[in-house]
Amino acid sequence: MDINLHQRNAFEAETPLLALGVFEDEPLPDSAAALIEVDDFKGAWQQHIITHPRDSLPSQRLMLLGLGKQATATADNVRQFAAQAARKAHELRLASFSINLPIIANLSASLVAQALAEGAELGLYQYLAYKSELTDEQKHRVERLDVMIHDDGDVHIVQQGVALGQATANGVKLARDLANGPGNAVTPAHLGKTAQDLGTQFGFRVTVLDRDALEEQGFGGILAVGQGSAQQPRFIVMEHGSAAEDRPTICLVGKGITFDTGGISIKPAERMDDMKMDMGGAAAVFGAMHIVGALQLPLHIIGLVASAENMPSAAAYKPGDIITTLSGKTVEVLNTDAEGRIVLADALTYAQRYQPRAIVDLATLTGAIMVALGPHAIGMMGNNQELIDRLAAAGEAASERVWQLPLWDDYRDMIKSDIADLKNVGGRYGGAITAASFLSAFAGDYPWVHLDIAGTAWTDAPRRSDQIKGATGVGVRLLAQMLQTFVNNRNQS
Repeated sequence: MDINLHQRNAFEAETPLLALGVFEDEPLPDSAAALIEVDDFKGAWQQHIITHPRDSLPSQRLMLLGLGKQATATADNVRQFAAQAARKAHELRLASFSINLPIIANLSASLVAQALAEGAELGLYQYLAYKSELTDEQKHRVERLDVMIHDDGDVHIVQQGVALGQATANGVKLARDLANGPGNAVTPAHLGKTAQDLGTQFGFRVTVLDRDALEEQGFGGILAVGQGSAQQPRFIVMEHGSAAEDRPTICLVGKGITFDTGGISIKPAERMDDMKMDMGGAAAVFGAMHIVGALQLPLHIIGLVASAENMPSAAAYKPGDIITTLSGKTVEVLNTDAEGRIVLADALTYAQRYQPRAIVDLATLTGAIMVALGPHAIGMMGNNQELIDRLAAAGEAASERVWQLPLWDDYRDMIKSDIADLKNVGGRYGGAITAASFLSAFAGDYPWVHLDIAGTAWTDAPRRSDQIKGATGVGVRLLAQMLQTFVNNRNQS
C-alpha cells in the first residue's frame, strides 16, 4: 500500500473515507461535532462511529475512532486505530482512505507515524495463498493511504516514521506467512530457500547446512530430532554486516520445527494441525532479518535457524536415547516432544562462535508458559539482567510485552541426568523455566535471553484490530525495537 503525506487540514481532504482519532472527553472538532450527536461519541478506547457528511465536507464518509484518554495513550492506541480504519476501508471496498496523524503529548511524531503505518498495513493482512477461489472482498486491495499532518508538522520526520513502520509491518507479514503455511509446503528446505531469497534481496551472507553437512560438523541435536522424517533438517545462517569495534554483534536464534507430531511421544490428534506453527520462533527471526535488510541497520546481526520436522517412524529418535550435541554435551531424551530445546542447543552453541554482545532466542517452546502467562505475555528468562531489561523496555514500546521468570540454580538441578550431562525434561512443574535452564547450558558466558512465545504466536480469537485468526508474527516488532536501541546507543556514543 502506498502511504502519502499531506500538510493540510484533514477536513479539507477529498477522500472516500476520512478516519479521525479522537481522545476521550476532549471536545470534537467543530466540523465533526456538527455532524453527530455529541452524546453519541465520547472518544472511549475503540469506540467508533461513521457518518456521511454529504455536502458539509469534501470526504464521502467520516469515521470517528476513540483513542482513549490523551494522558495514557500509547503508540499501540495509534496502531489499533489505524488498523480499524484500514479494515473499514477494505470492508467498504475502497481503493483509498485518509487518516489524520494524531498528536500525542508524550510521543514523537515519528513514533506516532510508525505505529500508524504498522497498524494500517497489518490491519489489511490476509492469508489467501491456498484459496482457489476468492470472494470479491478477498480480491479487493486498498491501494493508498493519505495521511494528513498539521501545517507545522515536520514532513521529513513523519516520513521516516512511516518508512520504519512499513518495513516493520512487512517483516511481521513475512513471519505470519511462514507460520500460517502448511507443513507440507513450509519444510526445512523451504526455510533454507527463504533465507537464500532474503540474502539475494538484501545482500546477506547465507549458509544453509543440509544433513550431510550437519553430520560432518556434529550437529547431533538437530540430526536426532529430524531423523524420523523424510524431510531433511537444515541449519540456516543469515549474516548482515560485519564485526567492528563500534558495531555490536547480535545473534537472533529461532526454533524452526516445521511440523511437530511429538515424535514417538506423540501428541493427541486434537489440534495437532496447529503444530505447523511450531516454527514461530524461526518465523520471527526471518521477519526481523527482513527489517534489518530493508533498513540496512548499522549492526552486525546473525540470524540462526535450527530447522527439522519431528515425526514418528522406524528411524525416529526414542525416549531413553542419548544424544551428543554440537557442544559435546550429552542429553538423555525422556520425551521426544521436548524437541525444540534440543535443536536450539546446537544453534546456541553455534552462536558463540561470533562472540556476540547479545544472543536472543525465540521459540514456541512449552505449554507450561501458556498456563503461566496465557496469551498476553511472552515468557522471558536469561543470564544477563541488562539484556533482559533492554528487551522488557522494547516489549513495552512495541506492545509485545514480556515477563521475566527466575532462572535459579535450583531449576538447573531439575534437568541434571543420572547417565548423561542433561535430560531434556525436568518434570511436571516449572516446565517453562526448566526448559530455559536446559538452554542456558548451551549459551556459554555470553549475554543471552530466551523468549518463550508458545502462548502468543497463534490466536484463534483475535483481540486486536491488527491481527486475524492464525499466526500473529509475534516477536518481530519486539526484536526490531530491541535492535533499534542498539542503533541508538551506537549513534549516541
